[in-house]
Amino acid sequence: MPEAQGVLAPLTESALFLTLTIGPGGETAVHELLPDLAGMVRSVGFPLPEEDLTCVLGIGSAAWDRLFTGPRPARLHPFRAIDGARHHAPATPGDVFLHIRAKRLYPCFELARRVAGALGAAVSVVDEVVGFRYFDRRDLLGFVDGTENPTGDTASAAVLVADEDPRFTGGSYLIVQKYLHDLDKWHAMPVEARDHAVGRRMVDDVELADDVKPGDSHVALTTIEDEDGTERKILRDNMPFGSIARGEYGTFFAGYAADPAVTEQMLTRMFLGEPAGHTDRILEVSTAITGGLFFVPPADFLDDPPACPARL
Repeated sequence: MPEAQGVLAPLTESALFLTLTIGPGGETAVHELLPDLAGMVRSVGFPLPEEDLTCVLGIGSAAWDRLFTGPRPARLHPFRAIDGARHHAPATPGDVFLHIRAKRLYPCFELARRVAGALGAAVSVVDEVVGFRYFDRRDLLGFVDGTENPTGDTASAAVLVADEDPRFTGGSYLIVQKYLHDLDKWHAMPVEARDHAVGRRMVDDVELADDVKPGDSHVALTTIEDEDGTERKILRDNMPFGSIARGEYGTFFAGYAADPAVTEQMLTRMFLGEPAGHTDRILEVSTAITGGLFFVPPADFLDDPPACPARL
């Protein structure tokens, strides 16, 4: 299989998430950046091997045909907004997405600064989120995040594309959302109610027994199984973020999958309910304010991308 970008890299202590839109005539600058990106990562990261700096770049559906000639990934489409009776998952602009990770923040910042400098006026930064690890890998709601992430060969099978055009083998589909939390409301709830909302015990990260775990808990609704009972996995690299000045506290969701339909089914169950109306209890305190779907090409695709229509 072709070399993947750093999708399967270990979870880190810091991350920077950048969502960009390409301005009119900016396609050439973005296209020219792609083969240079790996060198930028090496330039920043080589003197700092202990930082484990990685960068994953994804391309949105609306930008794909502006950047490349030839076929497009079979499952790439715009993020599908979900409008429920009580909860809403919006679709927001995004042509290029950068997921930059390291142990400390400053290498992430430096790499993002160099990328932004290279692109200049060709793009606009429509969203920037600085993520951090919180205590023992807990989110701001107090629960360990990513407990059920697959590992080893299971992770590769769940996350990396293997059944499409060979040019996309080793790629991945990334769905991202930014959630804001009402922490005052959350902390006012009894601990047992919080456990039931998530489907795990906060104190020890143990999943609740099936006869105790509510059907509208987060764990219950985001557990997707095939008809034969095989669970379908995604890889989450979520990060807490916050701003004291703005009073914003949240979780940035980043979910990688070989098939975005798995993640989309999870979101549909969360926001519409399964059965209908039995929506995810976490959404009582967490509000999605962004939503995007990107294809993460394999590394060799970025090193030698197809021709850009704007340059023909």
